[in-house]
Amino acid sequence: RNVWGCHPCCCYPCTVTPVSSCRLASCALLICTMGDIDGEKPKKKSSTALKRIKRKGSRRSKKKKSRNPSRSIDSQTVGVFLAVIILGVYLFGLVQNIRALPDIKSSDNLLHTLGERLGHNIILSKQGVLGDDTGENIAAERNSGEVDVKKDVTPEVLKNNNNNGHHLRGVVEETKKVGTVTIPKAKWPVSIRDEVGDEEEIKHPADPAIKMTAPKFWSDPVHDNKLMTREQAMQIGSCEVPDSNGSFSRGDDCPLDERTIFVSIASYRDWQCRYTVESIFTRAKNPKRVRVAVVDQIVDGDDHCDVAIDSCEKHPYQALCMYKDQVDVYQMDAPLAVGPVFARHFGHRLYRGEYYAMQSDAHVTFTQNWDEDIILQQEATKDEMAVLSTYLTDIVGSIDERTGESRRKTRPIMCNTDYEGGPQGMHLRHLSQPEGIPTIHGTPQLQPYWAAGFSFSRGHFVVNVPYDFYQPMIFQGEEMSIGIRGFTIGYDYYAPERSVCFHTYAEGPNKNKRATVKHFWENADKYAGTGKKAMARLLGIVGMNPEVPRSQWDHTEEDRYGLGKVRDVTKFYETFGIDVVNKKTEHHLCQFVNNGKLHNDFMPLLRKDGMGIDYSKVTYKFKNPFSR
Repeated sequence: RNVWGCHPCCCYPCTVTPVSSCRLASCALLICTMGDIDGEKPKKKSSTALKRIKRKGSRRSKKKKSRNPSRSIDSQTVGVFLAVIILGVYLFGLVQNIRALPDIKSSDNLLHTLGERLGHNIILSKQGVLGDDTGENIAAERNSGEVDVKKDVTPEVLKNNNNNGHHLRGVVEETKKVGTVTIPKAKWPVSIRDEVGDEEEIKHPADPAIKMTAPKFWSDPVHDNKLMTREQAMQIGSCEVPDSNGSFSRGDDCPLDERTIFVSIASYRDWQCRYTVESIFTRAKNPKRVRVAVVDQIVDGDDHCDVAIDSCEKHPYQALCMYKDQVDVYQMDAPLAVGPVFARHFGHRLYRGEYYAMQSDAHVTFTQNWDEDIILQQEATKDEMAVLSTYLTDIVGSIDERTGESRRKTRPIMCNTDYEGGPQGMHLRHLSQPEGIPTIHGTPQLQPYWAAGFSFSRGHFVVNVPYDFYQPMIFQGEEMSIGIRGFTIGYDYYAPERSVCFHTYAEGPNKNKRATVKHFWENADKYAGTGKKAMARLLGIVGMNPEVPRSQWDHTEEDRYGLGKVRDVTKFYETFGIDVVNKKTEHHLCQFVNNGKLHNDFMPLLRKDGMGIDYSKVTYKFKNPFSR
């Protein structure tokens, strides 16, 4: 703030700091003392100083009058003359400042842009971008408690303000280049609510006539079609507390308990979503470093994922009351939903530079201190490119309700897949996965496949392997798409040694509860035929339909949603026994994975700098041990 009376960007009262808020503030213009943009002392003297000058001038006039009455000057006339000159200078400066201001977009236009497209087809929710507040109200909320970290603010002040829930801003303008991509500087806390008016318009992938408003990606992929260096990887990931220079990007120097976590949840008309969010915050050891982003696909009458289970007035200690500022919700009319790939694509758009990225289903319950546990497991791999992922165990009998701790000693591991047919064509589908006591101890265990229901990684995994926007009505095949693309970019997949959350399946005691939840397939007739085209694209990108000419599937934005060049896709198929020509797999791969042989044989090939396993040194090709 400009302690000299006004904010220099617009001559409003000194209650606002950001230029955007300055433009939105609904207060009267003032003719005020202007300082420079850094808040330095203005050249114009204060009113007190002017009075002193006037008094001194009067005394001097009297002395001069007594010596030479003919040269006396009325001090009041001089004061008026000077005041007129000063007023003229001020008015000139005021006009120049007003002329320099950008055009102001009215809040009505902003609301129209975000919410009025084709009958409110996409709404950025109350806890997301817009709710009942207009742009002016949002600006007023931001003005309170802000700290400009670009000015002379000590780390202690930053930490104290952070702990008190104040929003730290000012570092967002700083960027850093990774390869050919310039990525934003990390900051914390962060929210898409900071980006009102900076969204982009996109066309619905199954019906281009529908225009949608969506947050922009935080960054383009940074892998640049080659293996990232560790230095480059360390540029991505925020720390809860900045270093002595005010930087939230601290890399390995950020303490484990201060590393931020982004949690992405895609929910389709799921009443259990807010219970999942409640579990995430209430059972985290450090909930202040967690940010949850929900893609909430609902219709009128459905439970909202960002609304507390009970009234906050009666029960203020609920997570959605205490940590509502750490929940971003992208709310969408359910009739626009075209599958989990579509929804999770928007989830990836909500990522904002957190140190870790986690993906979860909307009906999951977490264990006590899950955040500390999963980070310790992640770091135990010593693999910067590690992605911990699995099909979750059923919640029934899995958590001690008194302590919140896991009662399981077993864990699933991803190793079982096979081809299946259908209207969309032949594709790989993960089957039931074996669950048992881990054979590898002290670290997650290497596995070949990735699962969508639970994934935990460094934040750059979300940046480098975003969900493909052009795959509507895809359900099966989603996991092979992300998994294979990630493999070619250099990522390795691991089964967690310990489960930190459990899934509510529609079976057993929860069958009736889950049976009430709708599925996106209720929109299948509306978007008939789009899934087949999407599957052709999915299989074409990962090289799983070599019999189909490249000209017969969509290549839109393949540079963003395509393969990497760290590893060749054929290496994946050969290593894990997948025949893309004859559409079959070498069965019993779990014999090689579950007993720890894959882990013990491949982990010695982990690069010394921890940047993934060097598959150029892998010569192994799995064959069914029971085939003749």
